[in-house]
Amino acid sequence: MKMILLRKFRVLILMVFLIACSMHIMIDLLPKLERHSNSGCSCSHTPSEEPQSWGKQGWPNKHTLRILQDFSNEPSSNVSSHSLERIPATGDKTQALRRLEHLGQRGDRKRQFIQDATVTKNMPVKGSRLSALYDHPLYKRSLPPLTDEDTLFNVNTDIRFDPKSVLKSSRELTADSYPNWLRFHIGINRHELYSRHNPVIEALLKDLVIQKITSVAMKSGGTQLKLIMTFQNYGQALFKPMKQTREQETPPDFFYFSDFERHNAEIAAFHLDRILDFRRVPPVAGRLVNMTKEIRDVTRDKKLWRTFFISPANNVCFYGECSYYCSTEHALCGKPDQIEGSLAAFLPDLALAKRKTWRNPWRRSYHKRKKAEWEVDPDYCEEVKQTPPYDSGTRLLDVMDMTIFDFLMGNMDRHHYETFEKFGNETFIIHLDNGRGFGKHSHDETSILVPLSQCCRVRKSTHLRLQLLAKEEYKLSTLMAESLVRDRLSPILIQPHLEAMDRRLRQVLNVLTECIEKEGYSYVVEDDLQGDQGSDHPHNGPGRR
Repeated sequence: MKMILLRKFRVLILMVFLIACSMHIMIDLLPKLERHSNSGCSCSHTPSEEPQSWGKQGWPNKHTLRILQDFSNEPSSNVSSHSLERIPATGDKTQALRRLEHLGQRGDRKRQFIQDATVTKNMPVKGSRLSALYDHPLYKRSLPPLTDEDTLFNVNTDIRFDPKSVLKSSRELTADSYPNWLRFHIGINRHELYSRHNPVIEALLKDLVIQKITSVAMKSGGTQLKLIMTFQNYGQALFKPMKQTREQETPPDFFYFSDFERHNAEIAAFHLDRILDFRRVPPVAGRLVNMTKEIRDVTRDKKLWRTFFISPANNVCFYGECSYYCSTEHALCGKPDQIEGSLAAFLPDLALAKRKTWRNPWRRSYHKRKKAEWEVDPDYCEEVKQTPPYDSGTRLLDVMDMTIFDFLMGNMDRHHYETFEKFGNETFIIHLDNGRGFGKHSHDETSILVPLSQCCRVRKSTHLRLQLLAKEEYKLSTLMAESLVRDRLSPILIQPHLEAMDRRLRQVLNVLTECIEKEGYSYVVEDDLQGDQGSDHPHNGPGRR
C-alpha cells in the first residue's frame, strides 16, 4: 500500500514539474507572440522578400499557361490585395501608402504588390525628387514662339472648331469654361501634346476617374477587346480592362503579337513618357469600373451586351468581340462586378484634326518564322536615311526617341505610328497603344534597340536627360515610383519592373557610348539645344551621311 502511495506521489510531483515548465516556456514566448501578432503578417516569407516569380521557379508548364490565359475567371483576379474596394478615391500620398501597408498585412502574399517599404525605399527622404527633376534646367527649355501654323486649333478663327456644337450648349462659352478634355485638345501644337506644367492635364486625369460614364461601345479593329467610353461632359476615353495581375510575366512561349495588352502598362507608359520629357502619350489614368452600372446598363452595343453573363462564382463577366481572347474561356470577370482598367483620353476627332499613319521602318515581321529585313541587314539604317521623311528634319530622331521609350518598357509591338497631318513632317510622333509593354521584368529584349545601334543617332537633349536619370539622385525607378503612386490603381508596377528600367537605361547609355567611340560625338549626338529644335541649322538633320 505504501509503495502505491509513493508511486502516485512521484507521478504528482512530475506533473507539477511539467506544468511549471510549460508555464515558463509560455511566459518566454509571450513577447515573441505579441511581436508576431502586431506585425499582422501571415506570410510564408518575410516582408522584405519579394514574392516568388517564374524567373526563380522556372517557367510554367502548358497546364499553367492555360490557367494564366484563363485567370480572369478566378473570383479574386480583378480585385486583389490592393483593391480599390478598400481604398477611398481621395486622400494624400501618405494615407494611401499607409493603407497599402495595412492591406499588405491582411492580404494574400502571393498577390502582394509594391508595399510601403518598397515604395518609400524609392522615395526621397526630404521633398519630392519628381519636383526636383522638373526644376532641372533640362526640363525648363522653352519652345520657339508658336504661330497659327504651329497650333492644332485656332480657337478664334478655325471654322472647324465649334465648342458650342461639341458641348451642345446654346450659351456663349469662354476658354476657361471648356471641359478639361477640350482644353487638352486646344493645347496641342507642333512640338508637344501638352506643356510640362499644364494644370489641365492633372484635372483631366481626375476627370477620367470620376466623370460619370454615359455610354459604352466596343472599338472596332485591334486584336483584343477595347471599349470607347463617353462621359457626362462629352469627353471620351479608350478603356482597356485588366487581363493580367501585376506579378504575372508574359510566358516565354508567347509571340509578341499574341501577348496580352495590359492596362497597367498603358498607365505606366504615360508616366514614363512624361518623365522622359517627350510628352507624346495622351493622358492615361486607372479606374475601377462597375461592369453592371457603368458598362452593361449604359451600352447600346447589342453585340457587347449579349456577351454578359454570371459566372458559377456569381461574378459578372463579359468578353465582347475581337480577334484574340474574346470568348467565354477568356471572359473578363469582376468581383462581383468591379473591374480595373486604364482610360486613355481621346485625341481630337479625325474630322477636326486628321492624323497620318506611318509604317515603322523597324516593324517586326509578325510571323512565326519570317524575319524582317532590319533583322538580317546590319546596314539597314543607311537605306532608311535615304528615304523620306527620314532623310531630313527630325523624324529619324523621333524614331530614336520612340525606340528608347519602347526598350525601357520592353514593348516589341510598334508596327505603325501616327502624326498630325496639319504639321507635315516637322512634328513629333504620337506614342499610342503601349499595352504590350512591361510584360517581362526578367528579360531585356535587346532587339528593340536595333534602330539605335544601327543608326547611332540621338538628340542631345534626350542623351543628357538619360544621363541625368541614371544618377542616383534622379534615379528613373525612384521617379516612376513617386509618379505612379498618384494613380487611383496604385501600385501600378511591381518593384522588379521598376528595377528593370534602371538596368535597361544603362544598356541604352552603353549603346550610345559605343556609337560615340565608333563614330564620334558630333556625328552621333544631334545638338537640338542651340536653336529652335535644332532643325534650322544647315547639315543638322538626321539624314546627313
